[in-house]
Amino acid sequence: RAAPMAVLLETSKGDIVIDLFVDDAPKTCLNFVKLCKMKYYNHCKFFDIQKDFMAQTGDPTNTGRGGDSVFKFLYGEQARFFEDEIHATRKHEKFGTVSMAPAAENANASQFIITTRAGAVDALDGTRTIFGEVSEGMDVLRAINEAYCDESGRPWQNIRIKHCVVLDDPFDDPPGFAELVPDASPPRKEDPDDDRLEDDFDVNAEMNKDEAQIEEEKRGREAHNRAVVLELIGDLPDADAKPPEESLFVCKLNPVTTDEDLEIIFSRFGKVLSCDVIRDFKTGASLGYAFVNFEHKHEAEQAYFKMDNVLIDDRRIHVDFSQSMHHLWKNFKRFGKNGGTEEDFDEADGKSSRGMKRTFQGAGRTFEIKSNAMGHISGGNARYAMVQDNKSAGKRDDKHRDRKYSHRDKDERRDRKRDRSRSRDRDRKRDRSRSRDRDRKRDRSRDRERGRDDGRSRR
Repeated sequence: RAAPMAVLLETSKGDIVIDLFVDDAPKTCLNFVKLCKMKYYNHCKFFDIQKDFMAQTGDPTNTGRGGDSVFKFLYGEQARFFEDEIHATRKHEKFGTVSMAPAAENANASQFIITTRAGAVDALDGTRTIFGEVSEGMDVLRAINEAYCDESGRPWQNIRIKHCVVLDDPFDDPPGFAELVPDASPPRKEDPDDDRLEDDFDVNAEMNKDEAQIEEEKRGREAHNRAVVLELIGDLPDADAKPPEESLFVCKLNPVTTDEDLEIIFSRFGKVLSCDVIRDFKTGASLGYAFVNFEHKHEAEQAYFKMDNVLIDDRRIHVDFSQSMHHLWKNFKRFGKNGGTEEDFDEADGKSSRGMKRTFQGAGRTFEIKSNAMGHISGGNARYAMVQDNKSAGKRDDKHRDRKYSHRDKDERRDRKRDRSRSRDRDRKRDRSRSRDRDRKRDRSRDRERGRDDGRSRR
């Protein structure tokens, strides 16, 4: 069927309209327009640009070795390629001529080229099927031709076909074709080995950055690189891990200030999940700083604004958001980097309660609920950690059981040590109170004796 047909290509550089020669190359035009309707060309790069010669695209692998015709999707692998439709009257004689880029003779698939030479390109005549020409968007094609490329013709900044719009399609859809057309454009596949600037990178904006912005971005990259190194050596659970936003660091504390005192003071701002005054592990004496962990971020923010420079036990304390990764690192070292799935987390979150430790079975795993956890490895509020996978625990049951009992013993020893520390604090307070009472009684007794002596001397 002969009828005018046009396709609009939306590229990174702008829009290009291609008029197709349906009479001279009907099968090639059918293949091209149906691939456009399948969104097959979306995100394809112009991977080979030879200045003043041609620009090649249409390969989803962006290597020049891939691409399939629409007939493969309809009829199978044996129909991947189709034959040439070369006419002696059609020449590459003008800027913007569109022709196929076959893998060999009669091996056309999806790749095509657009000539970028103002005159004739005789070297391409007789070997490629010419099926269209650019009718609009000549300035866009010139911009593609002027792209800065390496020696192999690959642009240093990617140029992509973002979308294809079929303006006029005179061909009926083949049977089964409707099932091949997706509802939306497929997501762009990121190549981790791609060292080129992406098509949405603004070169002009990058060149106009001031020194402060450049220095800030440089420091950000350096900080991330240091975090990656810490992750590699095992000091961080993850390079992108962040301290929990609900935790506060309190310092300049009086040695007599206890965990209970701080918890009572800070509980006016919200529910305090944990409050730990850090002590010397040998003597149990306070080191003058503590960590207060709230249930919600806004509660920690209120406490930060209200409690900084407040007087507690004759000391003006300093309050700041915690930057410690200790608890995250500890969970990572004990339970690994994964810690279960999102469904496991939801189930654990529903079963957890403050001040309790228990295990439950779910999704083929055994989990331990830990209500005082400060966060999981990605910076959130994890309340569980995966202890073991029942499917792979056959050979390691004894090892995991010993490890679990070892962790339980450590937790019990830590709890007993904390109880002893708190008991010593209470004893010190009680001793100080008794000492003050004795001093007051002694002072009152001396005052009475002085009064009696003064009365006798006056008589």
